[in-house]
Amino acid sequence: MSAQLDKARIAALIPHAGAMCLLDSVISWNAKTITCVSASHRQVDNPLAAHGRLDVLCGIEYAAQAMAVHGGLTGTGQRPAAGYLASLRDVICSVDRLDTLEGKLLIAAELLIADANRVIYRFSLTCNADPILSGQAAVVLDATPQQ
Repeated sequence: MSAQLDKARIAALIPHAGAMCLLDSVISWNAKTITCVSASHRQVDNPLAAHGRLDVLCGIEYAAQAMAVHGGLTGTGQRPAAGYLASLRDVICSVDRLDTLEGKLLIAAELLIADANRVIYRFSLTCNADPILSGQAAVVLDATPQQ
């Protein structure tokens, strides 16, 4: 269950392609948690950057992709057509920008609640063991299977 995954395997599990697939690798996962790594926050062509800046709140997309990968790895094989971020709670930002961070991002997510129509995860991003962003996200799933 805890096998590492590379970027190609990650891209096969989420609807994001090319530069929008922000995660570089999955370093561990199990039925409740996933930990991913990324250095794409330092790329000048990051698709989330605006005017050469990557706001810390863009880290929520990194966390959302980790959640989606986790769902793909732990799901029953019925990949939802889409997931929609419904709410965020208890979001704490410890920096202003991601693009100024020197190290790799470590993205962790823990599944708190799951049913057929929604999932709730706690997430955190760190860089060099320093807290960057954390919170809780609720995602509504479109259960219509993909064609």
